[in-house]
Amino acid sequence: MTNHRRRTKIEFLLELRNDPDRKPLSQMIYELFYLMLKQKELPRHYFSRYLFKKGITNLKDYLPNNLLNDKIPGLVNDSNVKEVLDNKLYFDMFFRQFDLALPKILMYNYKGMFVWEDKLIEVRNISEFICLLEDLFAQNPSYFSIFIKKAYSSSSGNKIYKLLRRQLKCEPDVIKELFEEVIKSEFLFQETVLQHPDLNILNPSCLNTIRIDTFIDSTGNINVVSALIRMSTNNLHIDNVNAGGCYVGILPETGRLKKLAYPSIKNGGVKILTEHPITKTVFENFFIPYFPEVRELVIKAASYLPGLRLIGWDVGIGESGPVLIEGNSNYEVSGSDLAYGGYLSNPVFRKVLHESNYI
Repeated sequence: MTNHRRRTKIEFLLELRNDPDRKPLSQMIYELFYLMLKQKELPRHYFSRYLFKKGITNLKDYLPNNLLNDKIPGLVNDSNVKEVLDNKLYFDMFFRQFDLALPKILMYNYKGMFVWEDKLIEVRNISEFICLLEDLFAQNPSYFSIFIKKAYSSSSGNKIYKLLRRQLKCEPDVIKELFEEVIKSEFLFQETVLQHPDLNILNPSCLNTIRIDTFIDSTGNINVVSALIRMSTNNLHIDNVNAGGCYVGILPETGRLKKLAYPSIKNGGVKILTEHPITKTVFENFFIPYFPEVRELVIKAASYLPGLRLIGWDVGIGESGPVLIEGNSNYEVSGSDLAYGGYLSNPVFRKVLHESNYI
């Protein structure tokens, strides 16, 4: 099982020193200076993109973090529009009108006021909270669990909870902690998307979401930039890399996975994976079901938001097809850069850079 505890700098340096797959120290120092001079900033991405590994020669194709995560999205996306994506409730209300496949929202709240169907319910204490959840499960007898997500600021898997039906009876401390968190802010209570059985072979502990980037170019064409799939490697209910997961690039022509999976180097260490550490499923050539439909779904979704030209979409694969989970206009494009193999060599992303006056 992958250890997702955040490593200290000393621990990372010790792992790096002992890594049999790393380049010689002299070569690493030379490459760091080369990137610093060429890209005119401290090349922090040299380590987070595993450029220190033997066999990586296309250093210049990998772009620095400040450019990818901070500058580029702000140059091509209108900040006045992004609230549609930033707030999960607004996201659902906006896209549901276009008849896109979305997870069903069962209920939502603002602090102590809960909206369930056509009712506004005040919850004043934990007993009333438990009763409300029991009623919610009773009305949905086929649900063994629901997801409870903060309506905004839930990136990196933060403030996302999976509540099992049985926990209402046998885990009072969990319910108390959940109540104290929910009552302070805004949350959505959402159905659990039942994952396609093929992806359960890959990893059954969570919904393994596909991150697929789209870009609307200057002529109005919607382009798929690249795609990857994320999964937990620790039997967690979220697939986020910062919570101990990993991601693998998807070949857009075939819908099959590439060979290598990358954890967060801060949490997963210097080891690159070729198989899932728990299920032992080999990544290379693993087929993603409904991948053409995933592409169609995100292209359709992107067409409704012309003010947000570069979006990272998260899509789950349900039992009968893709489900749009969320979209991100300010996101870590650096993950896509790594999974693709260097975004400077990506013909679509070169359009992004050209229209941002970077090249």
